[in-house]
Order: sequence, then C-alpha cells, then structure tokens
Amino acid sequence: MPTQIKKIGVLTGGGDAPGLNAVIRAVVKSGCNAGVEVIGIEDSFDGLLEFNRMRVLTPKDVTGILRRGGTILGTVNTGDPFVRPVTTSDGGQQKYSDRCVEMFHRSGLGGLVVIGGDGTLAIAHRFAKMGIPIMGVPKTIDNDIAGTINCFGFDTAVAFATDAIDRLHTTAEAHRRIMVVEVMGRYAGWIALYAGIGGGADVILMPEVPYDIEVVAQQIRDREAWGAHFSIVVVAEGARPKNGDISLIQSAGVGRAERLGGAGHRVAAALAELTGKETRTVVLGHLQRGGSPTSFDRVLATRFGGKAVELLLAGEQDKMVASHPPNIVAVPLSEIVGKTRLVPADFDVVKTARAIGLSFGD
Repeated sequence: MPTQIKKIGVLTGGGDAPGLNAVIRAVVKSGCNAGVEVIGIEDSFDGLLEFNRMRVLTPKDVTGILRRGGTILGTVNTGDPFVRPVTTSDGGQQKYSDRCVEMFHRSGLGGLVVIGGDGTLAIAHRFAKMGIPIMGVPKTIDNDIAGTINCFGFDTAVAFATDAIDRLHTTAEAHRRIMVVEVMGRYAGWIALYAGIGGGADVILMPEVPYDIEVVAQQIRDREAWGAHFSIVVVAEGARPKNGDISLIQSAGVGRAERLGGAGHRVAAALAELTGKETRTVVLGHLQRGGSPTSFDRVLATRFGGKAVELLLAGEQDKMVASHPPNIVAVPLSEIVGKTRLVPADFDVVKTARAIGLSFGD
C-alpha cells in the first residue's frame, strides 16, 4: 500500500509557456479535493531554499488563472543546483541540492510536482534519486520532450506563429517581397513545421534538415517564374546550412544553455543576394511564449496536472506524465532525460508538406 500523502508541493522551472497556470490550478484542485494540502514553491527549486518562498495554495488562490499566461509561482531557467553552494537564512552554507532535500522534508511534503522542460526534468530526476518523490509534467513550446506526443504550450505557440504568418502574407504580396519569419525551435523544428504548413509558407527550414541556400533561392525563382512574386520562408532558430553551424548569440556555460539567434537574418541576407528580391526578416521570439493558452493547451495542461496528483497519491514517483493519445500515462524519467524528440524525416506531416510543394532547403 502506498504511504498516505498529506501534503504535496508544486513548482515551475525553465522557460515559461502558456498553460503553466492551468497545470498549477489542476494540481491544487485535484489535491484539495483528495484531502491533500498543496504548497506552491516559488521560482523553481530556488523556492525550496527557504520557508518564506513556499505558500499554501487553495482553490480560491487559483480561481481565474486557467486563461492566464506565465506562472503565478515564477520560474528560473539558469543555474545548476548540484554545483553551487547557498548561504541560508541562518548564515550557514550548504550545497544547494542538499538544502533543497532538507527543506523538502522539514516542510512535511510527501511529494513534489515539477513542471518543466528537459533541463528541469533532468534536475528533478536527480532529486528523485536523492529521495524526493517526484512526478514530472512536461512543458515546452518546442514540443521536443521525449516520451510524450504533445506538450502544452506548443499549440498556443503554433497558433500565434500561424497568425503572424497570415499577417505577413498581405504585406509580402503588396510589396513583392520575401518575408523570412524566424520562430523558436533550438534543436527541433516542430513549431516551424506546423506553423509553416498552417500559415501557407513556401519554405520551411528546421534543425533536422540542414539546408542548401541555393535550393531555397531556386524555390523562390520558380515561384517568380509562374507569377508568384512574393514568398514566405519560415526558419527555426536552430536551422543551419549544410556544412555550417547554428547561429549563436552566447555559448553554453555552467548552468546556462547556449542562446541562439540570427538564423532568420542570415537566411534573409543570403536570399536577397541570390534572388535580387527585397527581403525582410521578422523574429517572433518570446511573443510565442506569451498570452492566453489555446483551449487545447488548457485541456492538456489540466489533464497533466490532475494525473500527476493521482499518480503521486498512488505511490508512483520518479516519473513524468505523458500524452499517449487518447490517454495520459506515466513514463520513467530515466527514459526521457537527456533525449530530444526530433521531427522524423519520414514523418507523415513532412511527407505531406513535400507533396504540396513546400521546400525544406534540401
């Protein structure tokens, strides 16, 4: 029989995504309805360092947050809790990770729901090995977490990017320009693929398919030849040319992921030179992370949050809830940590895109 849990914590880590508040709401309501007290932990694992960064959450506290973007608990996406020391409120020094484990137990918590992306879930897995009963909830607008078909935030990001591409069509056509739209997607091209198809793009460049810029230019020349005097090129931030590198703003460091940027501008400059056409670049950036989640993401996030509580109360731990349509299931964190869900070359959506004439630059 599983140990009776009387109190669980919930935190959000990594970059924000539409739907985080929907998960928090579901955890709070599911927990309270099951007779369990829910503690909100602020600013990712940083909130486990001191008692004043934890607070009781009741159904009243989460009323009205379903539709809100961001996270009411705050989030952090830098730092490695297993390498840096911290100075505690009593003036002492401890290893960050040891302090988190100590405070988890001193707080009387029996389980922890960790909502985050690959980095946050990798940290959660290590904490699980240190004795914290953890249930992960996958969060990323990139939709690139292994073990789950869908992540909340992705549908909202695609919807926004698609709307932006729709708007750019009219100005591109009016001025007979090439419009290059850079979307998020460091290592996986899910947003570029779905927004590109949904927005009627002519070229999609994504990390999984290194591109030949001359092939892209020829696609635009071919369109010009039959009377289409404008083109839309969607570029994932992690797209790179054949035999070339990704565009970096800042290299990775201790506790800090590399920062990408400039892929769209690089493509636009090359196309302007090769085609002679006026070219403009639009970088959607963090606009894709903001705003209200779509109904799909609200429902998925709610299902994730409710299932996470159910599994913790059933004695499950060191796992992640995952979307395996039509069900929400649990997968071991050990099976997903360190892996990235990429767009397969033989994916049916890619095949459909090629069938209707979209170019991937290869």
